[in-house]
Amino acid sequence: MVEKITTTYRFDRLDQTLSQLNREECTIMAGGTDVMVLHKSGRGVPLKLPKPLVFIDHLSELKRVYQNQKDLHIGACCTYSELLEHPLIPVPLKNAIKTIAAPAIRNRGTLGGNICNASPAGDTLPLLYVYNAKLLLRSVKGDRMVAISDFIQGPRRVQRNQNEILAEIILPSVLADGAHVVFEKVGNRNADAIAKVGFAGYIRINDARIEDVRFAFGAVGPTMVRSIDIERKLVGKTIPLADADIAQVVAAFDKIIRPIDDQRSTATYRKTVALNLLRYFLSMKQYQAN
Repeated sequence: MVEKITTTYRFDRLDQTLSQLNREECTIMAGGTDVMVLHKSGRGVPLKLPKPLVFIDHLSELKRVYQNQKDLHIGACCTYSELLEHPLIPVPLKNAIKTIAAPAIRNRGTLGGNICNASPAGDTLPLLYVYNAKLLLRSVKGDRMVAISDFIQGPRRVQRNQNEILAEIILPSVLADGAHVVFEKVGNRNADAIAKVGFAGYIRINDARIEDVRFAFGAVGPTMVRSIDIERKLVGKTIPLADADIAQVVAAFDKIIRPIDDQRSTATYRKTVALNLLRYFLSMKQYQAN
């Protein structure tokens, strides 16, 4: 049996790449750390060979990190290793990146790939949700901005047109002072393991009152679990929070966190850990002292 040859493209510029995507449907290849595993294992959505491949990991237009006022712009093809070394990347995001796989994978894997892979256990995703990340999608027809919560629609399902590339991840006001952000990942190991539960919490306090608060959970549903309605219940509350306020928020999330049993963990374990992480975050002394 003769194997079919796959057409591959590797253009020097982003505009050339976008023109090709506008001409035909292609599989976009950045770091390839997820795409190739799926293809070789036959799980998920394998590459539909001989569907053309377009390589984008080398494009300088997709590897910039810069500040625009208080917003942080991160190129979608920045590797995890590059982000770990960059001075503008927030410490909580660096902490999340350190839990991703081994150094060899971090040298190839990209932040944009972690988003477009849309795994419920994506390591950076809970943080990106609480940072209210916006995604800049680019095509020959122009740019389109979409919230990450709208872009990720389910396991490995995203709101990307076939002629678009995820160009930038924008974290609004992430460089502003006053917010306390935490990230927690529970797995078999501190790194190089798929998360059983991921959690990110964000809180900003002024004069002992909560001005803004956000929570996101990973690996406990088909997408990240976040509820702005529940978060709003805490805005204006005085720190330290009363036990009744904490219990009310935990009970509200108990109703919407719906994990599953799989080879890595049980649904009961996942829900218990997720709610405990939330309860611990709401009781933390670090931000209460600020």
